[in-house]
Amino acid sequence: MNAFPLRLTGTLVLLAVLSGCGGSDTAELRQWMDQTRAQSRVSIKPLSEPKKFTPFTYEANGREDPYSARKLETALAKAAKTGGIRPDLDRRREPLESYPLDTLHMVGTLQKPGLTYALLQVDKIIHQVKVGNYVGSNMGRVINITESEVQLVETVQDASGEWVEREAKLELQETQK
Repeated sequence: MNAFPLRLTGTLVLLAVLSGCGGSDTAELRQWMDQTRAQSRVSIKPLSEPKKFTPFTYEANGREDPYSARKLETALAKAAKTGGIRPDLDRRREPLESYPLDTLHMVGTLQKPGLTYALLQVDKIIHQVKVGNYVGSNMGRVINITESEVQLVETVQDASGEWVEREAKLELQETQK
């Protein structure tokens, strides 16, 4: 029965360990906590007064309405005096003006005495175009036709709403076999 002294020794060691854990004096710790609380002061800055809101009153008395018809007429009259570019919006639209320029392809030219036509293909249909015809969705007017390209002047609006002209061209598309 060697197990009994071993049990007794284990129990005594366990009691000695447990006696070290219990009954500790926490008075010293509490004293330190109270002293630290007394020394540290919490300082909260007072809130500043809110800014006074002063509402804005819009007074347009004596000023012209920015959307008035008179102001528009004045701007149009000024553009007419300066010779600004304006497209003829009342003219009859031509068939190739329904297509953007990037969908039109120059496939050749046709020459008659005193007149040169460019052959433009769109949707597998070939159209004849001469100088003065309109092509493309940006009111592009044909100004010159050579064997390799069709030169155009498009009339478009810029960011400020004024009409400007810009050059464009359609080059001959080589067919690959």
